Amino acid sequence: MITRKGRTMKTLYTAKGTAEGDGRTGTGSTDDGRLEVELSVPKGMGGDDGPGTNPEQLFAVGYAACFHGALKGVARKEKESVEGSSVTAEVSLGTGGDGFGLEVLLDVTIPGADQATAADLVEKAHQMCPYSRATRDNIDVTLRVNGI
Repeated sequence: MITRKGRTMKTLYTAKGTAEGDGRTGTGSTDDGRLEVELSVPKGMGGDDGPGTNPEQLFAVGYAACFHGALKGVARKEKESVEGSSVTAEVSLGTGGDGFGLEVLLDVTIPGADQATAADLVEKAHQMCPYSRATRDNIDVTLRVNGI
């Protein structure tokens, strides 16, 4: 059990990742060996756009996968079909008055759903998704919904 901000949470799973090297260049891996990646700095940040990935890409894939899972969970509960749906997360790193910051665009496509139904499902998924809950009031997250 974990207690944070007055809430008790039953831990279902804990992921453990380690970064080594020079921060944004080096390697990253999980303790179970399922993920091992090279890290590199993209050209837009002054890097050489080497063969590796970067924290923003890893966050984008994680957020997209988590949000898609939440969307499917909401759809099951609402008895709606999200067959063929996809979630693309665009994670942007920028600078502002108080340093570096992130913003996210979640682009959600639900073929076959009318726009109102799709928007309702996406908003409910945004309330349920652990990544959305963690980022709420911390970074700007924009939802773009594409139904039929």
